[in-house]
Amino acid sequence: MTKRPAFQFYPGDWLRDTGLRSCSAAARGLWMDILCFMHEGSPYGYLKVNHKVILAPNLARMCGLTLQETEGCLAELAEAGVFETDEEGVIFSRRMIRDEELRNKRAACGHLGGNPTLKDNHKVSVCLSNEVKQKPTPSSSSSSSSSNTSTKVEVGAPKKSYLLDEEFWAEMRRHYPNVDVDAESRKMDAWLLARPGRKKTRMFVIGWLNKVEPALAPAKVEEVEQW
Repeated sequence: MTKRPAFQFYPGDWLRDTGLRSCSAAARGLWMDILCFMHEGSPYGYLKVNHKVILAPNLARMCGLTLQETEGCLAELAEAGVFETDEEGVIFSRRMIRDEELRNKRAACGHLGGNPTLKDNHKVSVCLSNEVKQKPTPSSSSSSSSSNTSTKVEVGAPKKSYLLDEEFWAEMRRHYPNVDVDAESRKMDAWLLARPGRKKTRMFVIGWLNKVEPALAPAKVEEVEQW
């Protein structure tokens, strides 16, 4: 697998990590170098080179520090709980390992086209449908009929049930006598203006009017049965 040139860095965590902020600037600087070495490490996220542990003397030479300075900074970081070690005492980063596993999974999905129907055996399940999803036009109708005679495309005006014509609004006024339908229509237009993805369909209008229809008047106090 090609080595990635960068890794995710979380400035907020770096600045707000209480344990890390309690360490000296030298220790924090060493930790940043360690993160970079772990990014280059093998396996990824471990302070190793070609599966060999980077010991304190090697780390000191790699960072341009004395062994005493390196061991002192490592002690600071360890006491603050900044890093973890495995059973062999190797420094590693759980977050880097977790992020790498996530990247590998995403890369695998991308290699398969990101299609959830693709399985580990790379077999593809394709569901074919004769349903025409695009709006029919005369050109698409003629091309469809010539290429696939089993698919019928009807060209013409949309069904009347989707039209907001005057007959529809007159019907709304009859069904909602207690609602100012025209005023509510203007409110709908204003509401939809800020939401380009929504459409003023018949179902939308009816749902809107159902919500604004006045509730039944409450019973008078003297008519309420006392317990």
